[in-house]
Amino acid sequence: MDTQIAILDDHPILVQGLKMMLDHEKDFNIVATFLNGNDIVNFMSDHRVDVILLDVTLPDKDGIELCREIKSTFPECRIIMLSNHMERSIIMKCMQNGANGYLLKNISVSDLLQSIKEVMAGNIVFCNDTKKIISKILSNQPIEPIHLTKREKQIIRLLAQGKTSNNIAQELFLSPLTVDTYRKNLLQKFQVKNSAELVSMAIQKNIIEE
Repeated sequence: MDTQIAILDDHPILVQGLKMMLDHEKDFNIVATFLNGNDIVNFMSDHRVDVILLDVTLPDKDGIELCREIKSTFPECRIIMLSNHMERSIIMKCMQNGANGYLLKNISVSDLLQSIKEVMAGNIVFCNDTKKIISKILSNQPIEPIHLTKREKQIIRLLAQGKTSNNIAQELFLSPLTVDTYRKNLLQKFQVKNSAELVSMAIQKNIIEE
């Protein structure tokens, strides 16, 4: 079954270029393109959309808020933020609001295609430049090694795939409460506030293989 892709960006040339590029790819179908955010939610009520390439800055809506809105109504839809914003705070806010990945617009064609395939497989995706940005945490201080058990590493990798505590519990034959306990302990170990920051720190420390 073809992957149904929607593109939402306020630059017509970029939208047209992405559409032409992706339309020629096997198993990808551009189901719609949008220059503003007003129409996409209504469109999704009547059409299947598997992946959205979404800009952070839109003329009529905040892209991060729109991401949260779409994910709350259509949780199975994968959203890749495609932006020129390079601020770590914006990247992390996107991830906290349900984005499945964050790519900069200078990404190569091959990396974009691979990223779409990765999110369809249930993974979180970052381009190399984004990984560098989110890993710059207290870069002027030495990074202390964090010792993890095999189970903790398993849980981090599953969180990176966007899986919930219930999903992880079923896969690892644990109770959801046990998984939540592991997750809270991991947040404390890494000194981060949420799962998105936990994943980014794990990437920085090469716990999640790139």
